[in-house]
Parts: sequence; structure tokens; C-alpha cells
Amino acid sequence: MARIDSFFRFMKEQNASDLHLSTGNPPLLRIHGELVRVDLPPLENDDLKAMVYEIAPEQKIKVFEETGDVDFGYEYPGFARYRANFFNQRNGISAVFRLIPSKVLTMEELELPPVLKRFALLKKGLVLVTGPTGSGKSTTLAAMVDYANLHRKDHIITVEDPIEFVHRSQQSLVNHREVGVHTRSFAAALKGALREDPDILLVGEMRDLETIELALTAAATGHLVFGTLHTPNAPKTIDRIIDVFPANQQNQIRAGLSESLKGVVAQNLFRRIDKPGRCAALEILVVDTPISNLIRESKTHQIPGMMQVGKKKGNQPLDDAIMDHLRAARIAPEEAYEKAIDKKKFRVFLKNPPDDWED
Repeated sequence: MARIDSFFRFMKEQNASDLHLSTGNPPLLRIHGELVRVDLPPLENDDLKAMVYEIAPEQKIKVFEETGDVDFGYEYPGFARYRANFFNQRNGISAVFRLIPSKVLTMEELELPPVLKRFALLKKGLVLVTGPTGSGKSTTLAAMVDYANLHRKDHIITVEDPIEFVHRSQQSLVNHREVGVHTRSFAAALKGALREDPDILLVGEMRDLETIELALTAAATGHLVFGTLHTPNAPKTIDRIIDVFPANQQNQIRAGLSESLKGVVAQNLFRRIDKPGRCAALEILVVDTPISNLIRESKTHQIPGMMQVGKKKGNQPLDDAIMDHLRAARIAPEEAYEKAIDKKKFRVFLKNPPDDWED
């Protein structure tokens, strides 16, 4: 057993999602969204480096020593899997480990809206799950892939850095590929995937122009593509994709995106006040012909209005989802106000509204 495994056991006992090990500081755990210090002495650089190097693949250690940071997946056999990140800072090495649940939660267990099942059964197109780091994007995507795996007889290829949730092939065949281990880059994996007879592609992160362009091509040529972006809502997601491209290509990309984009799920996590844990508020955009036209005509600012009138199709504005949680007394008014788009709707719930707010 590696020395660090004792920390992972303690994480489980405390129901923590993340472990922070930083030279010059005691260990910290993230529990229900907040960092909590562990009652241990500050970590020393050489001892911490020896401890985390014990579980890192040699190639990843080499990358870390050359670049100063690295990501990889670590499995504590028979216990759990973790997404690991090493980075250098002023005092020395630091490492962050995020727990990846061994069991993929279903859409029902996550209480996800039924429209996400429709996304998982699409024959082709692009579906994006967006939100800030730590908002549960990977968990939602895993539930959608799990649903497809159970209900389709297809070939699913996931490309991640590192691999997070591991799916056992059920009705579908699932192949997992890790950037830096099984393929050179997201773009290289996507190029290869088009020759590997896939039906569904999961792109862990659409982080550069080439990857986004290849994902759009795959979606336009008869594949269902799931991807993630760090954007706060559906209109900004569309704008971000288009803005990645040079100005002379943007009209062409806008036209292609209007045809291939089928849905956007933008989510935020909130600390629960009714019981321990967190809950997700989801904005859902279902791209139909009117919304497709708005994308093509560069009128994404009109999409929120179309979402309001298209709720029967599965559209769900983020503020509506937040309001549902607030009225059910699951979340605090202050956090609802902080993360809402139209803050005016939530100001009335605050005991002490901010003085700098303007009508």
C-alpha cells in the first residue's frame, strides 16, 4: 500500500471530494465545497515529493519535472480512483487529488431532467456540458454516457485527460483513451477516432481551435459528440466556440454550429442548507429550428427569451432552476443571488442586499 493511501481512506471517512497537499501547509480536505484543515503538521517538500512520486507513472514524473505541472489518474485498487494534479509553487511541490466515484450515478440518482436522456439517444450532433471547474460536469456527462451504454448498441470512445469515470461495456462497446498515455492530444485522438467506427465520442475538454474544429466535423458527419467547456451559460458557450476561430472563418463556423449543435447543459453546484451535500442547478438549451436560426444569424443574445417560451421542449433557464432550489429551501439566498444571471429576481430574498446594486 502506498503511503498516500492512508489519506485517501481518511478522505472517505470525512466524505471529502478533494485532498490538497501543499508544501508548508497541513493537509486540507474539501468537504461539501469548503476547505477544512487536517490536524497534522505542515508538509515538508522532500517528504511530500517522495510520497506523491510513489504513485505517479515515470512518464508523468518526467513531464512534471520538465513543465512544473501534470495531470494523471490514480487508482487505489479495490477502493477508489482519483484525478491527480502536481504543480510547483513558491514553497515547493503541491498536489491535489479529486475523488472519482467508483460507481457511475444514473440520471435518476442525480435527479437530472428527462431531456438529457433524449440527448443521450441522439444519432448525431454536438451536446455540450459546461460550467466552472468543480461544477459536476464530469458526473453529468458520465450519467449520459451510462444511459447510452445501457440503451444503445453502439461504439463509444471517450478521450480524457486523465480518464475519470470508467464505464464497463454493456449494450455498447466502450473504449477509454487518456491523453498523454494512449494518444498524443485530444486532436490526435479525434482524428484517429474517425477511422475507428465510433457512434459516440466524448471529448473531455474542448480547449483549442483544432479540437473544437474536429469535434464539429465529427458531429456534422453522423456522430454524436459530447464535450465540455468552462462557460457559464448556453449563449456564452456558443459565443466562445465561434470566437475561438479567426474572424474570416466565423460565419462558416456559425453556420456549421447552427446545424450540428443539439443541446447545451450549463450547470452550477450549490451548498445545501437542508442537509449535508450539494445540489446542481442546470440551464438546458434544446436547439430547435428557431434557435438554430439565431445561432446562424449571430443573435445569441435572443436565446434566453427563446428558452423562456420553449420550456415545453425541455429548455430550462438557469435562474428558474436556481429559483426552484431556493423556494424548496435547499440553498441559501446569498448563494442563489451570487450565481444567478438576473440578480434582480433574487434580491428580494436577501436579508442584507448589497448597497452597490443598481436597477
